[in-house]
Amino acid sequence: MSLEKEMDLAQAAVRVAIQICQGVRSALSPSDTVTKSDASPVTVADFAAQAAINTCLHRAFPLDPIVGEEDSADLRAPGGAELLDRISRAIQPFLPELDTEAIIEAIDRGGHGGGPEGRFWTLDPIDGTKGYIRGEQYAVALALIENGEVQLGVLGCPAMPASDGTAGCIFSAARGQGSWATPLQGEAQAIRVQDLDGFERANFCESVESGHSAHGASKDIAERLGITAPPLRIDSQCKYGAVARGEATLYLRLPRDDRYREKIWDHAAGVILVEEAGGCVSDVNGKPLDFSRGQKLEDNRGVIVSNGALHERVLSVVGEVLS
Repeated sequence: MSLEKEMDLAQAAVRVAIQICQGVRSALSPSDTVTKSDASPVTVADFAAQAAINTCLHRAFPLDPIVGEEDSADLRAPGGAELLDRISRAIQPFLPELDTEAIIEAIDRGGHGGGPEGRFWTLDPIDGTKGYIRGEQYAVALALIENGEVQLGVLGCPAMPASDGTAGCIFSAARGQGSWATPLQGEAQAIRVQDLDGFERANFCESVESGHSAHGASKDIAERLGITAPPLRIDSQCKYGAVARGEATLYLRLPRDDRYREKIWDHAAGVILVEEAGGCVSDVNGKPLDFSRGQKLEDNRGVIVSNGALHERVLSVVGEVLS
């Protein structure tokens, strides 16, 4: 199945979102951020990037539903008009035809529930918002899912160095077509995971936020595997990019409790990127991530990402530690 049109559109939309995010971050103030009901932050850039990407997707593929992280509830609430005005100003240089009502409509176009049938896009306009606010790593993450399987993924990582040393990289992958990394101002290069069958030179990455992954358990696992390199702690799905292009051997996102379930927009683009680069992704029980169960990975617990060759041994040690 050719996905050339979808890939071209996805990359172009992510590039627009990156420019919006970078523009907002250059002058980010406390008033540009609100706190959601789950205590996580959301910024003007989150809303603006989602509105921009959803608009691009809808114009090119009007029948495709979208599962997006954000909604317009805070913008419609008392006091939301000022925030909406700042969002409008962030979008205006790129999509000047969008008025405030069109922006709200575009944001809420991401309200699809997902599921096992048909095709839909899933979007995290800023994956790693805390990293974004700190001036560190974040990703614009967009993926296309069809009948429960990820078919295409694009990760825009504006703060991640490209292979040529310049700032910013866009990762992309399509089912059966490999994985690629493109500098923001350069040519695409094919990427592969590390070619390692032992742990002596292995390293792993994990979330900066200890609330996102059990850091203590990760340290125990690394010691049992014989990994001596310190963990690479970075925000967002940039960790998938690090594994896909061979900068890290493993990515461990260990469950903090048995109740939490991961959101599909936090993993879909990264999963296909690593798989197409020759790696392996599963939950901590070795099950593939199931993107057919709605907006969450309801049947999965935690996430283990590896170069593939070491996956079974990692799963075994993870099982020992978590039990």
